[in-house]
Amino acid sequence: MGGFTEYDQYDAMGLAELVRKGDVTSEELCEEAIARIETVNPKLNAVVTPMFDIGRRTARQDLPDGPFAGVPFLLKDLLYAYAGVPMTSGCKAYKNFVPDYDSEMVRRYKAAGLVVLGKTNTPEFGLMGITEPELFGPCRNPWNPDHTPGGSSGGTASAVAAGMVPMAAGGDGGGSIRIPSSCCGLFGLKPSRGRNPCGPHHGRPWQGAVQEHVLSRSVRDSAAALDATSGPDVGAPFEICPPARSYLEEVDTAPGKLKIGFTTASPIGTAVDPECIAAVEQTAKLLREMGHHVEEQETGVDGKALARSYLTMYFGEVAADLEEMKRALGRNVTQSDVEALTYTLGLLGRTFSAGHFVEAMRCWDQSARQMGVFFQEYDLFLTPTTAFPPAKVGELQPSSAERTLMKLVNTLGLGGLLKASGIVEQLAEKSLERTPFTQVANLCGLPAMSVPLHWTDDGLPCGSHFIGPFGSESLLFRLAGQLEKARPWFGKTPPIWAG
Repeated sequence: MGGFTEYDQYDAMGLAELVRKGDVTSEELCEEAIARIETVNPKLNAVVTPMFDIGRRTARQDLPDGPFAGVPFLLKDLLYAYAGVPMTSGCKAYKNFVPDYDSEMVRRYKAAGLVVLGKTNTPEFGLMGITEPELFGPCRNPWNPDHTPGGSSGGTASAVAAGMVPMAAGGDGGGSIRIPSSCCGLFGLKPSRGRNPCGPHHGRPWQGAVQEHVLSRSVRDSAAALDATSGPDVGAPFEICPPARSYLEEVDTAPGKLKIGFTTASPIGTAVDPECIAAVEQTAKLLREMGHHVEEQETGVDGKALARSYLTMYFGEVAADLEEMKRALGRNVTQSDVEALTYTLGLLGRTFSAGHFVEAMRCWDQSARQMGVFFQEYDLFLTPTTAFPPAKVGELQPSSAERTLMKLVNTLGLGGLLKASGIVEQLAEKSLERTPFTQVANLCGLPAMSVPLHWTDDGLPCGSHFIGPFGSESLLFRLAGQLEKARPWFGKTPPIWAG
């Protein structure tokens, strides 16, 4: 390793404190992180674009006096533009795309003093709840490399869980921070719509469903990171009220007695694994022991209608991505440019009318209003993060019959016929049956978090998922801090560990 062998005993805030005290240098932390990445990454394929030379140069410079000065960090290879470094979005057509600017979130991470050492694996365009892009190959879960770390921030989750870095950047448009956090035993919070910036070239990715933030081993790292990045940037379409005080302060503040509704039933009527049910039931028991009022209660949101509206957006966004690619490449997009499923989704996206899309957006707004009614009576809503423990790598890939169908559809441009066949309903159920709980927070713009409180008998993590009212990150951090003290998870490390 790089020399600082106590590296994994500290979270990001702890490492930054050591740098401030002069107990360790940023260069030493940088070399230790690089050594750990080089040792463990070949087994996991989490880091796909090393930036070691850039990181070393950064660590040698006078760093900004930020909360994470000198701490090693990784960026998801999607939306996070770093000038001079490839941003592939997990897509082979973009493997040589190099932005000449920093995204606003990258600017703010740099201002916080973080030392970026690389970019992490993600599925093509962040479309899947697993991380198995054709461009880079599958990423693996450090708790069991036969299993997925989830997606779409799977590379980030795998790297943090394996001890390469204490926290790293992800993004969440339908659960893509919370799902991999659940799969890898990490804390993952998706902020409210508009809490973090998405400039300079995006205003509301996925119609406002996407928010970027970190995945971390400790709650306080997530809180301090949100303190460092939150707030509107130039031209932001949303401006949300700032918190009354720092999120970091909230972590050590008692939440008071909360009224929490919960369910273990899938909102789309599909099966839920007993382990994921047990995770919620055990969390509910713990919450009651801590003095909270917890009762089984549904939100009243039509889960199936919301799932259909989510996929309408999803198809439309892929179609728009392919149009953007056409402009970037200066030619028509061919099947060889993207994965077969991506091409099929793009064809489907072109079959929906503007009226269909507006109808989907209205469903989001109606659902947000219904969640608002729910939160008049309850402080938080608790569900499993995922409906099943992490799948095996390759398990959720299209079957040979599905691949044959997609090839035929793609070659003949049969998106309309595919839609008429009723396959959209089948796709909705198949694509969301393992992860049906997380999308409601994205589509309604609500903050939500996955908390690592349960492991299966065979050692795979299963998160507990909390959704709060709009703008209630402070409340979520207060409860998360309380849960972290009651059932600490920082010392739980997977069999593949960089230490």
